[in-house]
Amino acid sequence: MTLTLIILAVAAVIVIYGITVYNKLVALRNRFQNGFSQIEVQLKRRHDLIPNLVETAKGYLSHERETLEAVIAARNTAAAGLKAAAENPGSARAMAELGSAEGALTQAMGRFNVVMEAYPDLKASQNMLNLSEELTSTENKVAFARQSYNDAVMRYNSYRQSFPPVAVAGLVGHGEDAAFLEFEDSAAIQTAPKVSF
Repeated sequence: MTLTLIILAVAAVIVIYGITVYNKLVALRNRFQNGFSQIEVQLKRRHDLIPNLVETAKGYLSHERETLEAVIAARNTAAAGLKAAAENPGSARAMAELGSAEGALTQAMGRFNVVMEAYPDLKASQNMLNLSEELTSTENKVAFARQSYNDAVMRYNSYRQSFPPVAVAGLVGHGEDAAFLEFEDSAAIQTAPKVSF
């Protein structure tokens, strides 16, 4: 009888511990998914601002059609990458594709800004100044949200990989690490693109 009670007590402790680990894994996963949703909001805002910026510049940059088309194409690719990543936040493939697409968009915007330097009337336009200010603010928010997301991913991965949670994680659907969001262009990771008009 005593042996049965001891076995039941040990089994109860193991089950309670497993439930505790599972609940913490779920909470940590929810945190990084929430962190990604903050990135998603800011990237959508960025993607919405870019067509306005291009439309404003079209009249001045009639000879720079290729540059404008490259910006729009990069924006569309980034928007598609964001949609795919939003369906599975933390997926290594989705985060890599989003990082690559956002890096390409940052490069296209950099080329756009270089072309803009040759058009002082456009740089002085109030509409262009307002859009560039909004875009710069959004870039800063993206960087902050990405840092918060990556911190949440690090906490999740660290807990999931530690012992004894690692023994439980694979059994309850937390068998893989979540992926960090890193932009392909290392300069984009450290600083927001400079937009000067």
